[in-house]
Amino acid sequence: MAAERHKKRNVLTSFIVLFVPFLWPPNGHKMKKQSGFSLIELVITITVLTILTMGILPLVKVSVQRQKEQQLRETLRAIRMAIDEFHRDTSGMACTGGIQTGTVQPPPQDPRSRVMISDCTIFGIDNPDRYPPDLETLVNGVNVVPRGAQAGIGQPGVKPTDLGSQLSTKQKVYLRGMPVDPMTGKSDWEFRSCYDGPDAGSWGGENIFDVRSKSKETALNGEKYSDW
Repeated sequence: MAAERHKKRNVLTSFIVLFVPFLWPPNGHKMKKQSGFSLIELVITITVLTILTMGILPLVKVSVQRQKEQQLRETLRAIRMAIDEFHRDTSGMACTGGIQTGTVQPPPQDPRSRVMISDCTIFGIDNPDRYPPDLETLVNGVNVVPRGAQAGIGQPGVKPTDLGSQLSTKQKVYLRGMPVDPMTGKSDWEFRSCYDGPDAGSWGGENIFDVRSKSKETALNGEKYSDW
């Protein structure tokens, strides 16, 4: 009996020695806590992100608007330069009955213009100042001849009667494509002719002297895009 009790006591002692350390680990061997955020940490994180988002979004919106405004200024400048270049190339034209004649002494020319538009049929009787009739004309191009074309007369193999027809086969394009208004996303513009007053509320339709945006929104500087 004593031997049996001694055997049971040894088994209980072995059990305590093996399993108790796992149930109550000593201070030097504590189990690591599972990583994660507490509720307070999550609330603080969300609050900080919200504040940053509220501060960044307006800046992004202003930056996008500023880029569109820059694109609008560049587009308007390109169209107006094309209109001015087209009008310079009409200087010296002498049209009678819709055709060009070379009997009139041309006035002093702008040195920036090296060709002259040869097709008088694109200008209506209500457009004697010969600004472009529409934007499509600037995109599709017009027939032109070099200025001083009469210099070719007398060259071997060149007949004076054929000189104009040979040179007029050249076509000049003033715009590479139909411009799009970055504020509206459409190639739809507000036009003014050279006969429209500064306070005109609509386009007269005679020609295109100026072009503006159809957007009624306000720019960052407080101006209307339609006034640019």
